Amino acid sequence: MIEEKEKKFLTVAPFQCAWRKDLKFREAGRGCVAFDAFAHNDVTVVFRENVGSQHYHYKRDNSPHYTVILGSHRNRRLKIEVDGKTVVDEEGVALCCSSMFQSYWISIYDGLISVGKGRYPFQNLVFQWLDSNPNCSVRYVGLSSWDKHVGYRNVNVLPLPKNHMLLWKQVDSGEYEGTDDGEEELEGGQMSHERRGLENFFESWELSDVLFVVGKEERLVPAHKVILQASGNFPLSSSNEDVIQLQDATYPILHALLQYIYTGHTQISESQLGSLWALSLQFEVMPLGKLCEQIVERFKLNKKLFDSGKNVELSYPSSQPHCCMAFPSQLPINVRRLKQLQSTGDYSDINIYIEGHGLVAQPHKVILSLWSVPFSKMFTNGMSESSSSEVFLRDVSPEAFKVMLEFMYSGELSLEDSTEFGTLLLQALLLADQFGVTLLYQECCKTLLECLSEDSVGPILQAVSSIPSCKLIEETCERKFAMHFDYCTTTSLDFILLDETNFSNIIQHQDLTVTSEERVLNAIFMWCMRDKELCGWEVVAELLALSTPDLLFRDRLQSLNNLLPFVRFPLMPYDLLKKLGQSNLRRHVPIFDDLVREGISYAEFGSLRPGNDQNPRFQHRRSSYKELQYICDGDSNGVLYFAGTSYGEHQWINPVLAKRITITASSPPSRYTDPKTLVSRTYQGTSFAGPCMEDGHIRAWWMVDIGQDHQLMCNHYTLRQDGSRAFIRFWNLQGSLDGKTWTDLRVHENDQTMCKADQFASWPITGPHALLPFRFFRVVLTGPTTDASNPHNLCICFLELYGYFH
Repeated sequence: MIEEKEKKFLTVAPFQCAWRKDLKFREAGRGCVAFDAFAHNDVTVVFRENVGSQHYHYKRDNSPHYTVILGSHRNRRLKIEVDGKTVVDEEGVALCCSSMFQSYWISIYDGLISVGKGRYPFQNLVFQWLDSNPNCSVRYVGLSSWDKHVGYRNVNVLPLPKNHMLLWKQVDSGEYEGTDDGEEELEGGQMSHERRGLENFFESWELSDVLFVVGKEERLVPAHKVILQASGNFPLSSSNEDVIQLQDATYPILHALLQYIYTGHTQISESQLGSLWALSLQFEVMPLGKLCEQIVERFKLNKKLFDSGKNVELSYPSSQPHCCMAFPSQLPINVRRLKQLQSTGDYSDINIYIEGHGLVAQPHKVILSLWSVPFSKMFTNGMSESSSSEVFLRDVSPEAFKVMLEFMYSGELSLEDSTEFGTLLLQALLLADQFGVTLLYQECCKTLLECLSEDSVGPILQAVSSIPSCKLIEETCERKFAMHFDYCTTTSLDFILLDETNFSNIIQHQDLTVTSEERVLNAIFMWCMRDKELCGWEVVAELLALSTPDLLFRDRLQSLNNLLPFVRFPLMPYDLLKKLGQSNLRRHVPIFDDLVREGISYAEFGSLRPGNDQNPRFQHRRSSYKELQYICDGDSNGVLYFAGTSYGEHQWINPVLAKRITITASSPPSRYTDPKTLVSRTYQGTSFAGPCMEDGHIRAWWMVDIGQDHQLMCNHYTLRQDGSRAFIRFWNLQGSLDGKTWTDLRVHENDQTMCKADQFASWPITGPHALLPFRFFRVVLTGPTTDASNPHNLCICFLELYGYFH
């Protein structure tokens, strides 16, 4: 048997009984127990003078007691036993339901046992029996079962109103009765998410923690502290059993007040408007008080309207009429006060612990249940959290959980703009999906799509690919990745963690934008090898000389065979196809051999098969980078010349003067260290960057910044010697994304190329680094020049860069 600490839920095993000292009548022989039960049969409630044991059974009890059995004889009868002897055996009364929770109440008053159904105690009476020899000493309530588990929730022991007999005689005549719980269609005993608004908790015993005792008849009306205190100022305490006495009020007035708080609208007769106004001012429910005042003032101007017997409609004017129905935007609840209750933990009835982080929040069950079906089931459907004040979570980010709580209490997604913004947003989305917080999930999706970038698309795609509800985000990420394929497969190698379906979708995507088919081929090899180092097909071919495809690609060997046909080999340059055909790849990977043969045949003889022009494999893809190809020294094809034309928009002017690029040197600007000279189209006799100390070494360098919105994958560069005899022999061309961390693109050690004034010289950039995009480039002197008098001056008067520009 599972028995929990709180009075909200119990799951009782067959032939056992749950006792708690708090399930006790205030007055011996007089009291009422109200509860929800979920059972196939035999919902069994025992009343005795003292608390019994876990293994108590009423059939073996020799002390005086009453036993009420709902759904006895396989859910066909109602039975009442006195001291183990059957005194009532009625057919078809107060039967159980095995597909949903039903609400019941059982009262005892000097031997008068009354049984009712529904969420409102002392209404919907279905059976009464009077003991001629009453037992006036019973006080404790035990919850038991027969041959199957029985679930109990929302168990409350209530005092009897003084005129309870009168109420029983007026069964089903009350104007404000609610529907019977048994009529609510539940899935697994739980309201559907669409119906789970705050109105479902209006005058409900579910998760209630405060009672109003109304009028002289002492009618009991349940409510929830956090909702009341966020709407006004009610006399509440931190105890679990708060009672607010309203002897001078009537139930219809309180009903209208609570209905306005829980639903945002109510109606009341004109004659009762003044009483509602007074009650709203008493509890400082100011939106309702002002509304009542306005209507009363209007009635004063037209006395014919007043006391006409008609009902007055009162509705809260939502501040966000076009927003989704997000709690609490549609209700007269002070969001600032509600969030304050969240932060302070006042009136909290649950502690949330996250493994490894301890206590992270003290929220309110009713708020969590409003938003989340899983949380609602935790608290009401028999899980261990139903009657416990503690919830333990695993594998949950505490920061993301706090974001979700903030949303639950305000209806708004609030995230600080920081470096962890994307990660936190993704975690909040996954958490919203896990706990079924639909509106938060939608807000996270919207925000995530708005801030999706080339840097974040890979990790987001990995995270959402296994979640069916994130299909839209998954497809958007695949398209984003495809449109920035070069960048996403070089700046970060996390793409090797994508599953085959996502990676295959990207390669086949109609919006795939790539520099060349060679890039697609290299990305496939890297993915299949799970290689965390940037490499190309040449490296793979070298590895196959020492290994086998089974060892190199392991479980992704079949994936390699599946993915290679998506490379458009017929569109590759003929020289590249020849190199591929001579590599180890062709000998070790049969499908690769077939595809390369097809590409060579197409390059040599054109399209030989009908319909090839319609085949995607023979159609060029989009290119995200503009190819700026080196033709000859001093040509007009480089990126710096291109920037001088405003990227092809007008006639060339010096790009430094046009502020399209920025050039700096290791020495201060002067007549001989002039940035604009380095990209000028005219020869400069003296142009140098002087030395400086850098990391303990003497360095001289010229640096180019092509702009924050641009990048270049450099595959060639050109220098021009000035009029001096300081010829460079030791230098590097470097690239950087941030201007601080540098990557060597080409290293020159005792290079003898430069040997005369005004000389042009060009060099290719090869290897993996030619595939990397950079914003900053610099030529840095790493050793002395041939001029002994000025060995550390970098004497060049022209620089040009080529490659794929974005």
